[in-house]
Amino acid sequence: MMTLIVLAGTIGAGKTSLTQMIADHFGTEAFYESVDDNEVLPLFYQDPKKYAFLLQIYFLNKRFSAIKQAYRDDNNVLDRSIFEDSLLFHLNADLGRATSTEVRVYDDLLQNMMEELPYAAHKKRPDLLVHIKVSFETMLSRIERRGRPYEQLANDPSLYEYYKELNQRYAAWYDAYDESPKIQIDGDKYDFVENQDDQTYVINLIQNEIDRLDQAR
Repeated sequence: MMTLIVLAGTIGAGKTSLTQMIADHFGTEAFYESVDDNEVLPLFYQDPKKYAFLLQIYFLNKRFSAIKQAYRDDNNVLDRSIFEDSLLFHLNADLGRATSTEVRVYDDLLQNMMEELPYAAHKKRPDLLVHIKVSFETMLSRIERRGRPYEQLANDPSLYEYYKELNQRYAAWYDAYDESPKIQIDGDKYDFVENQDDQTYVINLIQNEIDRLDQAR
């Protein structure tokens, strides 16, 4: 039976690491958000008002392509959910980084793309969304640890408020999310990247939820 798992979470939550662990556990393919080869992302951090709209369109296009690829075979996992895209862009708009026209164009495009997604034709939704919840302090620590220069507070202190607001909005986003079954992982309590026992616990938690959902079908 086809199973599609999507990850969700703020910057530095550990989505990429957990995606690979899930893929290894289920013996499937992992699909990742385009970051390291993203030529727009550094431009956005240099000038958010100029590049916020372009960056969001870039991500939306890449995400749509990854979802189509994921549905070519059974049982795949994506390291970010397309359902988060609106949260990210509307945050930038609220911060004055996008115009009302850009928001309207983006919202219309997202709606049209959602109607064309492969799972819209097959089963209407992913099988499971896994949200990694981390505190603001953990978020900042992870961002610093992975060392991307354009993300660092030391290089741009104004990012502090952006990161803080982003992390706060994820809590409300997860509570409101109803597109598919969902589970939440406490990324502060379970360090699945560095601790083998925590990794085993988290993977078993996801496996048990998939088994429960399969039995309920």
